[in-house]
Amino acid sequence: MRSRSNSGVRLDYYQRIVHRLILAHQEPVTGLFPASNVNSHAWIRDNVYCILAVWGLSMAYKKIADQDEDRAKCYELEQSCVKLMRGLLMAMMNQKDKVEKFKMTQSPYDSLHAKYSSKNGLPVVGDNEWGHLQIDAVSLYLLILAQMTASGLQIVFSLDEVSFIQNLVFYIESAYSIPDYGIWERGDKTNHGEPELNASSIGMAKAALEAMNELDLFGARGGPASVIHVLADEAHKCQAVLQSMLPRESNSKELDSGLLCVIGFPAFAVDDAQLIHNTKDAILSRLQGKYGCKRFLRDGYRTPKEDPSRLYYERWELRMFENIECEWPLFYCYLILFHAFQNDKRSVEEYASRLEKIMVRSEDGILLVPESYAVPQDLVGFEYQKPGSQLREVVGRCPFLWGQSLFILGRLLQEGFLAVGELDPLNRRLGAQKKPDVVVQVVIIAEDNEIRDKLAEHDLHVQTIAEVAPIEVQPARVLSHLYTYLGRNRKLGLSGRKSRDVGILSTSKLYSLKDRIFAFTPQFADLSRFYIASDNELMIDILKGEINFLKSAWDLLGRPLVTLVLKRIHLDQDKIPLAMIQTMRKLKSGYINGTRVMLGSLKDFLNTSAITDLSFLGSTEDGYPDRLHPDVQTYLDEHLLRSFSNRSTMNLRGGQLRPRTLRRRMSCKGAIKKTRSINVDSDNLGMEGPSPLTERRLSSIVPPPWLQANKQSHVSVFATTPEEGPASSPLQHLGNELSVRENIYPVDPHHSRSAIDRRSEFVRQQEITVPKILIQRHRAETNFAETEVEELIAMLRETENLEEQGDILQYLVDTQGLDFNTAGLGFKNKSDDNATASANNAAAAPNSSDPDNAVNSSSAIAIATATANSNMHCIGNTSNASNVSSSSNISSNISNHNNMSPHENNHDSSQSEGMLEEGRVVTVRDLLKGLYEKACQQKLWGLVRHTAGMLGKRVEDLAKAVTDLLVRQKQVTVGMPPNNEHTITAPLPEVELRQLIHDAYGDDESTAMLTQELMVYLAMFIRTEPQLFHEMLRLRVGLIIQVMAKELSRTLNCDGEAASEHLLNLSPFEMKNLLYHILSGKEFAVSSVARGNLSIVSCKSSRVSKKSQIGLGDPEGEDALVATIDDRQGQWLRRRRLDGALNRVPRDFYSRVWTVLEKCQGLAIEGRVLQQSLTQEMTPGELKFALEVETALNQIPQPEYRQLVVEALMVLTLVTEHNMVPTLGGIIYVEHLVHKANQLFLEDQRKVQGDATLCCAKIKDGKEQQQAASGMLLCGGAAYICQHLYDSAPSGSYGTMTYMSRAVALVLDCVPKHGEMECAIS
Repeated sequence: MRSRSNSGVRLDYYQRIVHRLILAHQEPVTGLFPASNVNSHAWIRDNVYCILAVWGLSMAYKKIADQDEDRAKCYELEQSCVKLMRGLLMAMMNQKDKVEKFKMTQSPYDSLHAKYSSKNGLPVVGDNEWGHLQIDAVSLYLLILAQMTASGLQIVFSLDEVSFIQNLVFYIESAYSIPDYGIWERGDKTNHGEPELNASSIGMAKAALEAMNELDLFGARGGPASVIHVLADEAHKCQAVLQSMLPRESNSKELDSGLLCVIGFPAFAVDDAQLIHNTKDAILSRLQGKYGCKRFLRDGYRTPKEDPSRLYYERWELRMFENIECEWPLFYCYLILFHAFQNDKRSVEEYASRLEKIMVRSEDGILLVPESYAVPQDLVGFEYQKPGSQLREVVGRCPFLWGQSLFILGRLLQEGFLAVGELDPLNRRLGAQKKPDVVVQVVIIAEDNEIRDKLAEHDLHVQTIAEVAPIEVQPARVLSHLYTYLGRNRKLGLSGRKSRDVGILSTSKLYSLKDRIFAFTPQFADLSRFYIASDNELMIDILKGEINFLKSAWDLLGRPLVTLVLKRIHLDQDKIPLAMIQTMRKLKSGYINGTRVMLGSLKDFLNTSAITDLSFLGSTEDGYPDRLHPDVQTYLDEHLLRSFSNRSTMNLRGGQLRPRTLRRRMSCKGAIKKTRSINVDSDNLGMEGPSPLTERRLSSIVPPPWLQANKQSHVSVFATTPEEGPASSPLQHLGNELSVRENIYPVDPHHSRSAIDRRSEFVRQQEITVPKILIQRHRAETNFAETEVEELIAMLRETENLEEQGDILQYLVDTQGLDFNTAGLGFKNKSDDNATASANNAAAAPNSSDPDNAVNSSSAIAIATATANSNMHCIGNTSNASNVSSSSNISSNISNHNNMSPHENNHDSSQSEGMLEEGRVVTVRDLLKGLYEKACQQKLWGLVRHTAGMLGKRVEDLAKAVTDLLVRQKQVTVGMPPNNEHTITAPLPEVELRQLIHDAYGDDESTAMLTQELMVYLAMFIRTEPQLFHEMLRLRVGLIIQVMAKELSRTLNCDGEAASEHLLNLSPFEMKNLLYHILSGKEFAVSSVARGNLSIVSCKSSRVSKKSQIGLGDPEGEDALVATIDDRQGQWLRRRRLDGALNRVPRDFYSRVWTVLEKCQGLAIEGRVLQQSLTQEMTPGELKFALEVETALNQIPQPEYRQLVVEALMVLTLVTEHNMVPTLGGIIYVEHLVHKANQLFLEDQRKVQGDATLCCAKIKDGKEQQQAASGMLLCGGAAYICQHLYDSAPSGSYGTMTYMSRAVALVLDCVPKHGEMECAIS
């Protein structure tokens, strides 16, 4: 036998070690590793890490395999890896029902188990006896499975296993929003079993999703069926949340050494080199010790102070673990690998030598990695005094296989047996390198020739949908439907992807299916969605945002491709809106907002775009992989044919044929206004009375005087502005008026009946049915006689003013409820009395057996027609001679069908079939729907918001938006402070969110809708400009709405009611703009545009004349007090008000409050006391502590006052930081400091005859008491603090900080009263 080369001898040495330490423990039946000789449980995470050394060694042998026995050793090691990975796969596949259930519930009790029996792979503890939900473990498994498959191992054997792994991808794809127990299986560090969002789990999931994407599990031998598909957006969401969290691990752990596996080997989940550096530095500076790193701060596990008899800790005892936490050598192994991948040899050597010093030598001389080192019981006192000074002893397992395996990998890398690329065949380590600039390709397609020609007039040449064939253009919802077929498996009982969401990264690719190519329009352009979609300017704004997002987020092969279809519905009075033309010109120029773009046609971009094969749509399970799945085939045939094809719908405008009889008017005027609750004028923002809702509700219960029968002569004069009565066009235009609206699926008359039924079924699924409980209206006690309601309906039919229609319908809803049947009411001259009867019987007709759906799927076209007060006369309707203005033409249609001769009926049917289905009930809800659609068309946003609220609509992406905010550690509150504020701290389903918002605002539908809308905008901003949200923990939407109204009333110089009216009438785009200005604190002004719309302009522009008034107390008193002063006045007050409403605090504010709390017994704020014991439970940088302080501050209803309290706290932190005093004494009442500062301020004002002498400083002592008792300051300052103090800059000799410092010196007993003292506060 030839002599071995040196390298061969050395490898044989490692092979012996691996065999003795690792493989000797592998169970022969399942291939799993037990935790120890006495514990047969096998943890997923530990098992995967254990096998890495075996995998690394097999690859080292493969390279030097010059002899047969080396090849044999290599194969033997490889098969051990396969055996283990398959053992884990079998254990998880036994729990396939859990995977299926978890996709729906995401409940910790439905999760895969974290550990199995190493003997037979079966569960060892119950679902609720262990913190099983550990997304990082399943993710680690998938990541290493992908890496091993890429290195040439064959682990997955059958297509059923492929489906299961595809479902594991769905299992981890929402990791960014699922709180779990994390890498240490503890959840919250008090170990009470509360899961939390962990950065290490999210990072691991992101790595697994990216590694699995487009991976063929059969390796080089596979085909399309064995490829795993991942939606790129899911991985990107994980990345965004991970970046917003690092270096924090979770709410209770401000730092965790477990993050080393996320920023380095094996996950390489972070793309930002600076962030990797910051995270590693934070871990080294705060957790590293002589014996390794601590897992996290105040980790009590295995410390001498831990009580081993119970699993959990008391909250107060966490402080005892500080500085004596166990140190784990495992993290030195991670650091060696981290630096080896960075090619930093010096650091590798440094950590290798540190590690060798703390390893334990076994009897036969092998170096072992122990689990952890603890301070011995008798040395704890000394360690407290001088952390890091005492010798520690080994506790736990030795060797610790997880660490041992990583140590051996590190050794193989150091000695050159492995290159880093071999441990990372998927090249994940290159993620943080700089990428070239992305060019975003944009294609604009016209819906038909007419729009194409209109664009050509502006020198913009595009193709129509027909011309881009054979490429098919579809809306995003089609793609989301197709993805639900991914991963379905009948044998395993797995149902495919559950989430319906497809993001911009997924729609920016082309898709091939057999021989067809699909392009998808982005999800935001889907018009069947929320009313926001009918604001063109907002859609353009979102488009710019998405293009910008693609520039930073795109990392697939090829360039991203954004396809947009320009439709009739986008036109404004038959012209292409100017904003669109300008945007297209910008796109044509090649740059938009700093992103490179190319405008072109689809066929030009075929070669440069990413193309994904939708091969999973074949019916593989039935043995026909080349044929489409039959369901997919029918779906495509049904929906694709007409998703963008030309369709004509009813013209909604006919109104000329109405007899011009005398208009009777009853006054419902202002019914909508009565529901509003945005409060601007009260002197302290947000302080409504204790029962803000009761008095509003009364208005809808007491019948107004004009509802008694004899008062019919009431005339209210409504102003009808010219734009509101739309130009009516007669019926012949039926065919060429194209408008596609929410859930109206128009039907061409020749289409078969079954298709109509199928389609209404589809509509029914698409439409969100709102449970009836949502809107519990107060029914009037008296049932009104039918005649009064008829009055209203007749009036509704006659008026063209949409606002007036809205008021009537609001009144009807309040008195009769949404499901009140209006059919057949309001006719003066009915041809026969069957009309009403038959309409009412129709309610019981079999085709409306399910009342919910009867309303929702009822031919919405008919309703829209009905509400447009148009006279849709049935053609050939001779029997009904009188010219009825038929808003409830549905009932007239029924009566016609009773009276017509069969001949006439045939003549008519081609028109009425499908246009007006027979036997429908017209409820108030249907009338509202019609009004909503017309308001959208005419861009009357206040009315749109109100009707949307009454119909119980909700923004499609509401739950997603709230989740986006929550996972970035921002809590959200809705409702007006202080009484009705509800905090949302965990993601909720859509229906519950809608209900919560609804409850928070009572009857005020408009504000409830506005809240939903603002949440969507906040989520957009936090995705694109996270820096706007720095130092903000809670977003209080109610307060933000009030501040928006206040700002409008300041800039428009109007009272509160007018301001809230203006606010609710802003278009969605302007609303988003105003919110942006308020978040960023930029000055803005409002310029008025045509049609009474307002536009928000940044103040840099010169068009705006600058006028500003001091804060909004009561306007009359104020005008007497202050004329319009120059712009600087009111600026600090406004700044404080904004910061207070946005809950913005100075940097490191919370951790500094922690130091103050350490030195006193408590801080009292507005009745809430922050106890000193909080410092025992929580570390300074912990998010839970910040939320405690925040909750106390949120008790203060007035934002500007809250901000002064924050300033007072800052002064206290300066006192403690400069160590002026050893302790601050008892409980400090922070408000006392603020009021004391106000007193000092007023004294100074009197001395220097300042502005405040006009209000607070002018009254001499006698009157002051009575003034305070009456509860109103002259200048309208909040909480009895002078308006002028709020408006003082913080610095300067008359600044607020100066007064606060003096107040602290006076109020706190502990500050020495005499003697020289250095003033540290400048």
